Amino acid sequence: MSENDLQQSHGVHVVHTGSRQAAPVLLIHGSGASGACWAPMIPALARGHHVVTIDLPGLGHSAPVTSYDIPAQAARVAAMIDALDVGPLVVVGHSSGGYVATSLAEQRPELVKAMALISTGPRLEALLPQRPLIRALSGPPLGRLIWALRSDKLIRKGINATCARQVDIPVELVADLRGLPYRDFVDVLRCNGEYITECSVPERLAKLDVPLLVVFGTADPRWDPASAQEYAVVPGVRIEMLPGIGHIAPLEAPEETAKLVLEFAERA
Repeated sequence: MSENDLQQSHGVHVVHTGSRQAAPVLLIHGSGASGACWAPMIPALARGHHVVTIDLPGLGHSAPVTSYDIPAQAARVAAMIDALDVGPLVVVGHSSGGYVATSLAEQRPELVKAMALISTGPRLEALLPQRPLIRALSGPPLGRLIWALRSDKLIRKGINATCARQVDIPVELVADLRGLPYRDFVDVLRCNGEYITECSVPERLAKLDVPLLVVFGTADPRWDPASAQEYAVVPGVRIEMLPGIGHIAPLEAPEETAKLVLEFAERA
């Protein structure tokens, strides 16, 4: 038996899918996005798990925040987990959502049963030269102008610029991105950079005792796919490469990505 319901907890928008009695899996989206990015994967995950999908604080349908500092984001997620009494969980982070997942494990290791990182850049130096639209959006004044003029078509173009193939983009994801102020988008990117500049993700996770799955697309245009091997410093890590897939595996290869996460979750 499955169920779907929405709620707010500590300012975090939460969607529950699947049986509340099943093993819980938490999905954390990436930069400036929302939980809608996971939509193609959720049906497969929810067949045997209680899937908890969130919009990070300040993003999507969650309450506004004054800062997107990664440790602060993780602390809010921890408070949400405590309030809902759904831990420990298998935590799945896409892109910079993996930074929040990592910080959560650093702060509250008892809440994280295992972790899967999808297209999570390990350190700032692994960032590739970005495609023109993405590069333009990264800083004012041009980025602010493009943001002010953005249409659904332009938002879809921006998302597809990080993919290796054209994808079907959930309407809700487009709407959530359209509602994000430009200053918040820039602040998200700044806070992400600060977190991985202070210490790389593999270095952070090597200090923890958390089972880890790392998934990367071999055609990721945002982060150097070879940088996935930097996670080899984490004891027992499983690294999986998806041939021909770009940065957004949950949209580009939802079935294959869900299968990897499910296999990992069953063994965790």
